[in-house]
Amino acid sequence: MKHLFNLLKYFIIIVKTACKDKNQPMNTNINQPLASSGAGYFIKGFELVRKKGIRRFVLIPLFVNLLLFSFAFYRLFLELDTYMSMLDNWVPDWLSWLSSFLWPIALLFFLVMFSFIFSAVANWIAAPFNGLLAEKMELLLCGKTIPPASTLDVIKDVPRVLSREWCKLRYYLPRAVGFFILYWILPVIGQVLWFLFLAWMMAVQYKDYPFDNHKINFDEMRQALKQKQRLSYSFGITTALFSMIPIVNLVVMPVAICGATALWVDHYRDDFVDRSG
Repeated sequence: MKHLFNLLKYFIIIVKTACKDKNQPMNTNINQPLASSGAGYFIKGFELVRKKGIRRFVLIPLFVNLLLFSFAFYRLFLELDTYMSMLDNWVPDWLSWLSSFLWPIALLFFLVMFSFIFSAVANWIAAPFNGLLAEKMELLLCGKTIPPASTLDVIKDVPRVLSREWCKLRYYLPRAVGFFILYWILPVIGQVLWFLFLAWMMAVQYKDYPFDNHKINFDEMRQALKQKQRLSYSFGITTALFSMIPIVNLVVMPVAICGATALWVDHYRDDFVDRSG
């Protein structure tokens, strides 16, 4: 229970910090951070997606996310009774008292899994456009003119972008199996560890786009994120929480990309951009 209490306390800190960051004025000076926490950068993404010159690059990621998450939660709603009946049938009669305990755990599991799986699928489909959005967002934050994008700009990056998504999948799958097992055999602690793992993967997924745009390899990107773990987990936890909220999760993808790009500009760009070109 101590782990759960610490996680809840951390959530409260995140929400307070995010609300404070949301009230900070927008600026494009890379020497003055846009937010003071990863959660603040995610919240700032809601403002950044509406910036002039950026909105047209938001449309395709937004459409993909809208389509897939609408389908995901529609299916979850239709199948929820079936899943819960399977759970009741699986529990022996002499352990029926466990049902009231297992139901919320199973419901949380289905909610998180649906959110993450369909988020991963959406990111695969929209990956080239997500990279383009991150590129244009970085130009805006650095005070540079945003040039118009052509279809060729997207097509030429498809092999590199999909290769990068494959790297993320190879990183995710073996770890997901381990944390999945812990989810079911360690009450409370297993669920907290699973959620923190998904939060970390959310940070890896969205913070990677600007790194990849500068052709920084995947392992080097992960090390950079680990050096600022609190920033990464704060961003990832907030993204994961918003991904589980119906309606709001429809806009999470472009918001997270813009927020993650702002985080890159403020905290990572100076360490990499000169040598990456």
